[in-house]
Amino acid sequence: MHKLPKVPHWRVILNAKRILKNPISFHREIFEELGAIFTVRTPAGEPVVFTKNPKIIRHVLQKNHGNYKKSPLQTEDLANYIGRGLLTSEGEHWLVHRRMIQPAFHKKKLADLLQIMCQAIKGELLQIKENTTLDVYPLMGDLAFQVVAKSLFSRSDIREAMAKLQHITEVNQQMVIREMRQPYLQWWFSLSGMKNRHLGYAKEGRDILNTIIEERISSEKEENDLLDMLLNAKYDDGTFMSRQQLIDEVLILFTAGHETTANALSFTLFLLAKNPEIQEKLYQEVKNINIDEGNLAEIFGKLPYAKACIEEAMRLYPPVYVIDRVAVEDDEVEGHTFKKDTLILLSIYELQREQNFWEYPDEYRPERFLDIDKKEYSGYYYPFGAGPRMCVGNNFAMFEMILVLVEVIKKYEISSKLNAIEINPLISLKPKNVPLYFKMRVNN
Repeated sequence: MHKLPKVPHWRVILNAKRILKNPISFHREIFEELGAIFTVRTPAGEPVVFTKNPKIIRHVLQKNHGNYKKSPLQTEDLANYIGRGLLTSEGEHWLVHRRMIQPAFHKKKLADLLQIMCQAIKGELLQIKENTTLDVYPLMGDLAFQVVAKSLFSRSDIREAMAKLQHITEVNQQMVIREMRQPYLQWWFSLSGMKNRHLGYAKEGRDILNTIIEERISSEKEENDLLDMLLNAKYDDGTFMSRQQLIDEVLILFTAGHETTANALSFTLFLLAKNPEIQEKLYQEVKNINIDEGNLAEIFGKLPYAKACIEEAMRLYPPVYVIDRVAVEDDEVEGHTFKKDTLILLSIYELQREQNFWEYPDEYRPERFLDIDKKEYSGYYYPFGAGPRMCVGNNFAMFEMILVLVEVIKKYEISSKLNAIEINPLISLKPKNVPLYFKMRVNN
């Protein structure tokens, strides 16, 4: 590691405010100066490796994934607020629960949830008023949250509780980001009572979920939704998840499941609004699709361009823009030796815009996902992560996003006066605002 290019400590300090607001521009600046891998020393003095080298990224996430674990930023800091679910756990605890939860997200199981998803999506899209401008990011946030809520609980009478839970997850995320990017202020977060206040919010959110779970158990109803699948999941010894673990897993599904989908949908709709020829091509594909008729699973096979539009948006704006890993033991890859306990940050955002691997990397071109074999870009494209830690809900998210595109583009022609979208990198990559104009199509 001593051979790697280094970013001087003073430069990090001088850019502290900028990094807190949006670290991506700082990362890009350094990558352009120093190449595909460099080190930065944190205010605490610990070295951190940043890389966009695809061979290193594949090695860490896939080829030698067993030698790397998630950092304490996720397994401790984030877990303080959302528990020890799939996203924040490691080792045997993670493996056991991944095996229990994975079957709930198999495509055959998801087919049973598609009608629930459709109803939730249609209900939320009623908020759109024709021939008006609307910031779609809050709308997509509400929509994605309700889709997860109804897929989990099969209930329509918990909107107020879900709105409260959504607010809690959002304000606590802001706190987690401050702790991650300003670790030198931990003393102040504790002394001021700020941390305890947010931990109190987290408990309030858990209490909301516990009440809903209690009501389901007391009702003795079988809904065949995600909650039923989690309630019925068993360990190898035949026992069920504890209530605390069940709440942890449900909370992870809400936090990770709704936010990344809302982000990806908002970016996709903006890109379609700014590229009318692409939007028109998508309209031609979806205009005769009726998601209320026939087998929804078969309908998705008729929508390759809709899928490509989403995939290309996630290339430009990956929901998880950086992935962190810590070396469990010394490792060597691409001529670099990473000592045990080295923190490595994998820049997915930069990799997916790297001109050496992508033609016209900063342009929105969905056709690239139709014209090339997926094997060609598999080493440069990680919208849902990779390896054993790949997002368990990736199929759920893709089904949901395709359904939204069908419903929106069939009914509206969308446009925007915004020249460029401003990004807000928190735990996931968010847009700041996405004002779109919705013009009712003539045939509606």
